[in-house]
Amino acid sequence: MHAPVRRWFGSGLDLVYPPVCAYCQDAMEPGSLASLCPACRAAVVETRPACPRCGVLARAGGQQHDCPSCNHRRFHFDGVWRLGIYHSALRSAVMRMKRPAGHPLAVALGDLLAELAGSRLAALQVDVVVPVPMHWTRKVWRGTNSAEAIARRLAGHLRLPMRPGLLQRCRRTAPQASLPRSRRRANVRGAFRARKHADLPGARILLVDDIMTSGATVNEAAKTLRKCGARFVGVAVLARAEGLD
Repeated sequence: MHAPVRRWFGSGLDLVYPPVCAYCQDAMEPGSLASLCPACRAAVVETRPACPRCGVLARAGGQQHDCPSCNHRRFHFDGVWRLGIYHSALRSAVMRMKRPAGHPLAVALGDLLAELAGSRLAALQVDVVVPVPMHWTRKVWRGTNSAEAIARRLAGHLRLPMRPGLLQRCRRTAPQASLPRSRRRANVRGAFRARKHADLPGARILLVDDIMTSGATVNEAAKTLRKCGARFVGVAVLARAEGLD
């Protein structure tokens, strides 16, 4: 279909089905290419600088590696890139994305993360995008995995393969949010298994999840990938909770 025809066809659809914001469902300007209205975009994005190592808000006046949340911690990942902080509108969005009806919102926020952090993620020169997996029983029960939806959008924007099967959750764990921070590391210890793949040794991987709270889940996932030969694991999330366990 030629570009003028596509534009005419799209304009016609806008008249019949006006575009709406994926978060608030308010009508948007006809012909808008964005999936979120300006107000909702502003509500979910955090523009203040973050610690490049753990993703929490940077301390005012602190040095790049002077983060009280992580400067005495050992991580198996190489850095965190996030859209915003896990509170208010973004917290509500993440919770809605955990059901199939929230898939369009996951797509919209994945696109927004790619738009705002795409150049920094591209500079990492990763080889593959890998979503943090759910145990198959939980995925069947929920009907969706928002981390996979976000990873697919990022991979598309970065023009990289997305491999949901490269990392598997081999043990059903209790939801991290239901546990005190002191128990979260033990809860996910040994919960992942990396599938043997010829491209994994020496690979640079972008690990994607919807939310990072204590950091225990992505750290265990990154540890599993490292054991199988990955030489770099960056983490991209929509929401980053403040503080680590």
